[in-house]
Amino acid sequence: QVQLVESGGGLVQPGGSLRLSCTASGRIFSFYAMGWYRQAPGKQRELVATITRYGSTNYADSVKDRFTISGDNAKNTVYLQMNSLKPEDTAVFYCNAEGVVTMGSRGDYWGQGTQVTVSS
Repeated sequence: QVQLVESGGGLVQPGGSLRLSCTASGRIFSFYAMGWYRQAPGKQRELVATITRYGSTNYADSVKDRFTISGDNAKNTVYLQMNSLKPEDTAVFYCNAEGVVTMGSRGDYWGQGTQVTVSS
């Protein structure tokens, strides 16, 4: 019953910026954390950034100082501001929500993914 919907992906030139958004919908009472993961062609899915409902953040070394994650607990929404994008950032970005509590369940959820392509 919980769905995560991402938006904001697209094609951008190296050095450009994109802002991703992810909103969790459904009868959600609470969650522990939300974040972003990505999977590049030929690579395994990897953590990009996460943020807890209390504001604690964690970033992959490859994106630290370039990406910023933020969230709005009231809207069950997480954002990822991506600056100084590089070709190696090209991947499908997936939104994740951890410890989601509903009336009848508790668990983790994933979005369908949004494509980010960095190319000249």
